[in-house]
Amino acid sequence: MKLALLQLNPVVGDLPGNARAIAEAVKKATAQDADLCLTTELALLGYPPRDLLLYGAVLERTRAQAEALAAELDGQAPVLVGAVEANPSREGRGAFNCALLLRDGAVERSFRKTLLPTYDVFDEDRYFEPSPPGWDNFFRLGGRTVAVTICEDLWNDGDFWPRPRYHADPVKELARRRPDLVVNLSASPFSLGKQALRRNLLETLAAKLRLPVAYANQVGGNDDLVFDGRSCAFGPNGRLLARARGFEEDILLVDLDGDGNRIEDDDLSPESESWRALVLGTRDYMRKSGFSKALLGLSGGIDSALVAAVAAEAVGPENVTGVLMPSPHSSAGSVDDSLELARRLGVRTLTLPIGPLMGGFSETLKDAFAGLPEDVTEENIQSRIRGNLLMALSNKFRALLLTTGNKSELAVGYCTIYGDMSGGLAVISDLPKTAVYRLARWLNARRGGPIPEAILTKAPSAELRPEQVDQDSLPPYDVLDEILALHIEANKCGEEIAAQGFDPATVRRVLGLVASAEFKRRQAVPGIKLTERSFGTGWRMPLACRRML
Repeated sequence: MKLALLQLNPVVGDLPGNARAIAEAVKKATAQDADLCLTTELALLGYPPRDLLLYGAVLERTRAQAEALAAELDGQAPVLVGAVEANPSREGRGAFNCALLLRDGAVERSFRKTLLPTYDVFDEDRYFEPSPPGWDNFFRLGGRTVAVTICEDLWNDGDFWPRPRYHADPVKELARRRPDLVVNLSASPFSLGKQALRRNLLETLAAKLRLPVAYANQVGGNDDLVFDGRSCAFGPNGRLLARARGFEEDILLVDLDGDGNRIEDDDLSPESESWRALVLGTRDYMRKSGFSKALLGLSGGIDSALVAAVAAEAVGPENVTGVLMPSPHSSAGSVDDSLELARRLGVRTLTLPIGPLMGGFSETLKDAFAGLPEDVTEENIQSRIRGNLLMALSNKFRALLLTTGNKSELAVGYCTIYGDMSGGLAVISDLPKTAVYRLARWLNARRGGPIPEAILTKAPSAELRPEQVDQDSLPPYDVLDEILALHIEANKCGEEIAAQGFDPATVRRVLGLVASAEFKRRQAVPGIKLTERSFGTGWRMPLACRRML
């Protein structure tokens, strides 16, 4: 049997466009003698559709599009298409997350998802009803029995996890039927290190079941999520049979009975994965939101340098503008470094000095601030002046403003709301400061040094007052990032972190900053998820609460 894993990049809500992409891929696979094609989870509607699923019209249109697609593919190889269908019962949620079998010009039947995740970025129990007990998720093809699972259904093996998340185990149930093949339609979001876990899980399942397992995963960026693809198949002994490309669309043909299947190389280093995820996430966020041009402020620092490099790679340097906005506190080196960065990347620059605007604010506020010393207020005014200029350029030229703050800054509130937080996409908001430096050096080693060495070696500074450096206000970034990782991604409280050797006063201060900055993060623009827990849809902290951690 020959399978075709259709690793496509859907646009959420674009039913006609997604159907065209599926049809083209099925026809190509059929021409290569595929016996069965497999799309990814919710491939017809796009994943994640979120509250679109609350509208009955969306479910009706998805069904109509599936029937039209089935008719178009009459005479082609059968295909399992990720879709949604209405729940006909008067009880429960209004929809099922399903796979539809399109065969012989019709929607032959549906297979429904059982496990509905609600952790991290997922909220599927809000929309979907689980597969009813006894629902038959099997069908026959070419004399073989195929078991159909959808994403999470494979992720609850009690022998793999020390503490399974769900009481039900669809894999255990399907094993009792002894199918000949297990297929899985997936939309598994990317995070650093997840691919190694996926591979371990799938190869363990295949060996345990003594069955081939085929896994089709979505690729592309949708909102804050990136999907890395890497669709694959494992033999009944757990051996990897085939693997598709990472972070790119692909059609992977898998001959379950033969050799010579394609296994793409895969670089699992954090820097390679981060770079590809950032480029893909930025490109797709812009493309799917209708933007072709990007805009960002260039400060001469490492963060804006890395974001500029990502943008140039994502949409082409000719479509990127870097804006220099020097103040009386800006060093000549910062201006020169920004211009050199732009020259190396090939991006356009625009220089807008903000000294006169700062003077105007000072004059207007002179009487109101009489007798009061300068403090963070004046620093924030500078940032908000820059934010206003950038948003004006974004509006006038229909260019997406990319914010340049990193995860360390966003965690502790070292950023100005309505200032440097202004924009449409926070490209590196899930990349800690120390990782920003590692990624920049990795990029320089592979691309001939697009980021000037002066940017990599200077002390980080917002340059909002004379001689300012970040460490005036924050612990050293190597210490800060370790504390933040333990708190945000490992869910450790202050006492637990201090017990690992960190200064208790520093830990209390850092966690206090994290808690007090929650209102800023609630208003922040979307960022691209890279880590296991990002400040996005997977972070759900209260605003008005007593500090507990």
